[in-house]
Amino acid sequence: MSKWKLIEGTWCMWPAKPKGIIEIIGGSYLASAPHISYKRLIEGLFKKNLAIHAWRYIPSFDHQFQAVQAWKSFRECKDILFSRISEAPPSIRVGHSLGCKLHLLSPDLGRNSKSLVALSFNNFNVNKSIPMISKVKRKLNVVSEFSPSPSETMKLISYKYLQPKNLLIKFKNDSIDQSMLLLRSLQSRKFDESSILELEGNHLTPASIGIRKTLLGEVIDNDKKSTTIKNIVHAIDTLFTKN
Repeated sequence: MSKWKLIEGTWCMWPAKPKGIIEIIGGSYLASAPHISYKRLIEGLFKKNLAIHAWRYIPSFDHQFQAVQAWKSFRECKDILFSRISEAPPSIRVGHSLGCKLHLLSPDLGRNSKSLVALSFNNFNVNKSIPMISKVKRKLNVVSEFSPSPSETMKLISYKYLQPKNLLIKFKNDSIDQSMLLLRSLQSRKFDESSILELEGNHLTPASIGIRKTLLGEVIDNDKKSTTIKNIVHAIDTLFTKN
């Protein structure tokens, strides 16, 4: 397997002649080292002859700013890859949890990609995302919320987001998934072609076994999780063959 390269805050791994590019933004607790956090998923996609661009970040309150940062970093990585292989393969954006929101807030409104794959989308407010923050806010008498707020985010998706082709993937045992909320906002657009797929698993199923063991205490990687990862890889790879 090719070696990782860190370019403009994005971990990149390139096959010799990739048929496409995966631009992945991970979830809050997984995004600082996405090439490790999503190792099994990334390896499966790489074996499909897909270049991997995995943006690393520490979540902040300003999600719009971070969406712009990610978009700029991906664009820089694309330019370098294109200069090396003298062609421009299509890209698919993959987000997990908060990563879905950051892709949806991209300044190009989704236009410069073939589609978006949203794994376990959620869009909670600060108090629910960071329970301790409500206590701090009361003590300091301050008001804080993510920018854009959850309600503002859904309005932006409904009225401004331009990518028609979105695949939402939700997991059967994910208690914090809001994929149906996202689907309704996407389908409110006249040109929408979004769909949803439900698979076995929970909110951390896309993450590697080591991460799941740390956060959930899971000791072994069972066949169901391996099958789910393979199904995710297959669903994403299939999108590259669709018009």
